[in-house]
Amino acid sequence: MTIQVARLKDPTVRAFVSAVNAHDRQAFQAILAPDATMSDDGSDRDLDEWTEEEIFSTHGHMDVDNESRGGRALIARYSNDTWGEMRTRWNFTVDDDGRITRFETGQA
Repeated sequence: MTIQVARLKDPTVRAFVSAVNAHDRQAFQAILAPDATMSDDGSDRDLDEWTEEEIFSTHGHMDVDNESRGGRALIARYSNDTWGEMRTRWNFTVDDDGRITRFETGQA
């Protein structure tokens, strides 16, 4: 059963998922710390390049099935025009200012 985005526990993660699903680059970038990093399937990636290829130019979308760690760990069905839909995991590190400093994703 999908968790409605508005019901996600962590407000920063909620904003992240909302920005991804709305394809809103400005909102997405606003929730990232200036030095934010990310990894995909255990490999660090260039954040700007990855988000362009996996989210914005390919219509990325997250349907969250489960959350843990106070809402900072998700299991989601992620889809985009390149890969179709897959079951993914997402882990977020959020700073004291409520901005994401790192996220890690990959197949679940």
